[in-house]
Amino acid sequence: MEEKQEHPLLAEMLTPEFLKQFKNSQDLNNFIDQLFTKGMERMLEGELDSHLGYTKHSPEGINSGNSRNGKTIKTIKSKRGEFVIEVPRDRKGTFDPVLIPKRSRFIDGVEDIIISLYARGMSIRDIETQVREIYGINVSDATISNITARVHASVIEWQSRPLSKVYYVVWMDGIVFKVRQNGKVINKTIYLAVGLNAHGFKEVLGMWLGENESAAFWVAVLNDLKSRGVEDILITCTDNLKGFTDAIISTFRQSVTQICVVHQIRNTLRFVVWKDKRKFMTDLKAIYNAPNKQVAEKALEQLDVTWGSKYPHAIKSWKANWDNLTHFFDYHLEIRKMIYTTNLIENLNGKIRKYTNNKLSFPDDQAILKAVYLALREITKKWDKAVQNWPLIANQFLTMFEGRAKK
Repeated sequence: MEEKQEHPLLAEMLTPEFLKQFKNSQDLNNFIDQLFTKGMERMLEGELDSHLGYTKHSPEGINSGNSRNGKTIKTIKSKRGEFVIEVPRDRKGTFDPVLIPKRSRFIDGVEDIIISLYARGMSIRDIETQVREIYGINVSDATISNITARVHASVIEWQSRPLSKVYYVVWMDGIVFKVRQNGKVINKTIYLAVGLNAHGFKEVLGMWLGENESAAFWVAVLNDLKSRGVEDILITCTDNLKGFTDAIISTFRQSVTQICVVHQIRNTLRFVVWKDKRKFMTDLKAIYNAPNKQVAEKALEQLDVTWGSKYPHAIKSWKANWDNLTHFFDYHLEIRKMIYTTNLIENLNGKIRKYTNNKLSFPDDQAILKAVYLALREITKKWDKAVQNWPLIANQFLTMFEGRAKK
């Protein structure tokens, strides 16, 4: 962890002689509060000097067209608690401080604290209690609602932002929530797409709200990505939802469409009785753990010989999806690990659930989008590094997708 630099004036202040004036921690806290208040007021005076173009009592202010016009009392809320300060004014009313903007009473990240607590699934009442108990700040339910409501504008801006021209891999999956609509509680799906860009960083490309997950809706999602600047996706990784692969190819014709092997295994085991699952899985592993596609094909043939008569539908599913299940064999091990499963986005969905699991249902569509957006914002704060072994992986993509992969 990077060590914080000590302020040059700190050593001068914290001398034994200076500290003797404080009898206890309360005295010291009172002094810090006064220092904070006066410091804020001096900084606001400095902002007004800059706005007017001259300092107080300076002859340059004569006939300048604008001047000081007294002060107004304002109660502000910060992580240190509530403070009453004097805010300077100008005659024209054009002075809008950066430190404490007009119509705002929050500084020092208090709004970010409220939004972060909301993102973690806390109710408005719980947020009000926690902010008051920890920071000594009284914030009304209405104020908290207004602060969190502003998130909707951020959602719209984020959802319409331009994207990169090329993504090396895009993982896509849906997550289901319950929402109240027309007096009933129904299921709705948040569609999510996570891309691996040409610099090796993961990014959530967007979220879209629809009803039951369908290939038709995914077409709309893919078209939205295209309208926001995506020209090519080298590899997509999805579940085996009927029609999903065709939807991808209709939009990004050159994409390699890898079906998630883990999803395929789960679907296969639905056709196998419990007492046979262990033996069946042993034979199944010989397919997806094979060193290459040819060995995998022989393992599938053997699986058919052993189990085909008993579980024909389990084998049929592998044969029907074989081409899109085995694209990962065409790539080096580092890329194989990335694309043979949608675990990356499923893990993301699991983390979203942790932020929203105290919501049995959402009152409307906007509430779902707001909650998921805030959860994503918290989760992706840790996505600040390229994927492991990125230089090696990047070279493989540049070689195998020559002319399409961008440096």
